[in-house]
Formats: sequence, structure tokens, C-alpha cells
Amino acid sequence: MRLRAMIIGGCLFLFSGCAAPWASRLTLPDRYTLVHDPLEIHSDFHLIAHHRLVDDLISLRTDLSRRLEIPDSQEPIHVYLFENPERFQGFMKLYHPEFPERRAFFVETDVKLSVYAQWGDRVSEDLRHELTHAYLHAIVPNLPLWLDEGLAEFHEVPRRELGLNHAHLCRLKELQEREHWQPDLDRLEKLDPDREMSQDDYAEAWGWTYFLLLGQPEHATLLRGYLHDLQRHATAAPFSIRLRSLTPEPEKALAEFLRELKSTP
Repeated sequence: MRLRAMIIGGCLFLFSGCAAPWASRLTLPDRYTLVHDPLEIHSDFHLIAHHRLVDDLISLRTDLSRRLEIPDSQEPIHVYLFENPERFQGFMKLYHPEFPERRAFFVETDVKLSVYAQWGDRVSEDLRHELTHAYLHAIVPNLPLWLDEGLAEFHEVPRRELGLNHAHLCRLKELQEREHWQPDLDRLEKLDPDREMSQDDYAEAWGWTYFLLLGQPEHATLLRGYLHDLQRHATAAPFSIRLRSLTPEPEKALAEFLRELKSTP
């Protein structure tokens, strides 16, 4: 989940020698720092330099660059790994009480890109999702919410799945069969960036992204062109306009594409 913040408020006083003992568990992890440009991974526990999780996160940047044909991001990205959920939730509730309860967050300020995550069984999935946001935001400004989240949901699954998010596919198939649901890209494009997306919104955002990247080659080319325009000009007309110039009924095309996909891992 991406979040935009003007400042990371209130953190600095805890880093000074004046921090009260009770507050020590609510500081950012800082005992160990592992640097793999552009990642700076901060933790209170030792993480070996070539931990397979770290290697996976480094590979993610290359995957994004190759798949989307965008440059590798060079801006430093700070990753803060909290040793347990209690420490993570305590920190987030103190400094970001407005955030919903999650296992991880990407936070962008005017001067820094940061990812906060709790260590646990799903930390790989969480970090792939949040670092997709971070890598993209370092290169592509003003990325639409639906595409930002769609790309993150695409890349949060293990690399061997090639973007196929089985949970989202099962949900969309269920919606199609039980509720006669139809995709609606115009609706996704109009979502308020400040409101929390529903799970069905995430699923549909993933569906569009998977369809565009792994459906017809011309759709992937169209998407890459859109990202290039955002990168160069920081603005572009809604993607749906371009898509309809190529595929007059994209919603119908996506619905059929989803029906043909296998939902069993």
C-alpha cells in the first residue's frame, strides 16, 4: 500500500540521547544496516548480505526495468524491518495513527522513499509489493492509483508465478460467476487516491495490469509508452483513452481474458 506524507513527523526527538527508556522500542530499527544500492535495509537483527530475500528484492528492480522498459532507479530507498508485529504496530500507531492496520507500508515524502515492514511469514510478499511502489515512484511521477497498485499486486507474488496472483484471479472469477461482475477501468481511474481501496479494487487493478502485460503484445507496448510519457512529462491523459483507441471494448476483452485463465496454482 502506498502512502504520501509531507513529513515523517515526531521521529527525530527519539533518536537523540534524551529519549525516555520506555520509548526505546518505538524507534526505527537501526542496529544493523545492509546496503545494496539503492536499498538501505535497517534492522535490529542481523541479516546476511546475500540472504535470498535481499537477492529477491534486488532482482525485483531489474524485473521492473526490463518488463516496463524504464530505467533502474538510483534514488536511495530506506527499508525498515521491525523484528516483530508488536514493535511494528506500536511504531506505526504512534507516528502514523491515520494509517490503516497493515503489515507493511511504503511512504513517500518530498525528500525520502521509505518502506516499513514487520518480519514474519509473509515478509517477502509484503516487501515485494511495497518496494514495487518505491522503485516506480523513484522513476515515474504521478502514477495513477490503479496502475500503481496493479503493478505492486503483480510483482508481490513469487517470481516463478510471472505475475499471476491466484487469490485475485479466483476472486474475479467468483465475481463473474456469482454477481455477473464486469470490469470498469473508468471507475478505477476515478478512485480517490486518499481513500482505501477495497480488496475487489486491488483484484481488478491486478487484473487490468496482468491483461496489459501478458495479453496482447500491443497492449504491453501501449502501457510502456504511457509510463514513458509520465516519466518525461509528469502528466498524461487517462490510460483508458489510449486503450480504447487500440481496443474499442477493453472491459469485454478483459472479462474474456480472465475467464480463460486457470485459477489453480
